[in-house]
Amino acid sequence: MTAVAWVAVAIVAVLVILAVGYLVSARNRRRHLQDRFGPEYDRAVRESDSRKEAEQELRAREERHAELDIRPLDPHTRDEYSRKWTDVQEHFVDAPGFAVTEADALVTAVMAARGYPTDDFEQRLSDLSVAHATTLDHYRNAHEISSRAARQDATTEELRQAMVHYRALFQELLGDGADAPVNGHVNSHTNGHVNSHANGHVDADGAARNGTAYTTDDYDDYDGVPVNGRRADVRNAGR
Repeated sequence: MTAVAWVAVAIVAVLVILAVGYLVSARNRRRHLQDRFGPEYDRAVRESDSRKEAEQELRAREERHAELDIRPLDPHTRDEYSRKWTDVQEHFVDAPGFAVTEADALVTAVMAARGYPTDDFEQRLSDLSVAHATTLDHYRNAHEISSRAARQDATTEELRQAMVHYRALFQELLGDGADAPVNGHVNSHTNGHVNSHANGHVDADGAARNGTAYTTDDYDDYDGVPVNGRRADVRNAGR
């Protein structure tokens, strides 16, 4: 084989190696986005003109999130917010619409305390999607019901579902991260109530962990966590 032929073979080999490297790198980047964003990856692909555009948007979210000063709550602050949530659940019994509005404001307050910008709802969704993708649909659904509740256009059952949705994100935000337990230990307000759902990934207040998302089906019998030794029965609220 002539020298020219050897050079041609070498060039082809290098091009093949570069092409394989590019494909592997692209596949790894896609897998990273799918793992990190979960259901939000699929939503972004559906709502974009192309998968490439969707992945660019998700990477932009990661870059923005990295620039934010996201921080965990200190134990005292987590306890304060946990007590406020207990109060909101109590209010649901007599005023479910007002309680849902309170829940929305409380979740927003926890977001701000963690370092998330809270001015624009769509931006909140974008920022939260990086670290809380598995509970983001809960937030969307809760916000939609809350908006209708403000117009007195939501049923008591829908308001109950909104509380469940808000609680899913609230529990995650209260922890050090998406999978962190509240206060680093069992929530003292639960008095040992255990939720038997969520594929076995539970803590003493029924919060799903290890990336297991809440579903409203899991809470068909949800009647609130025990509050000061009694249970706030939201199933009978407003009836």
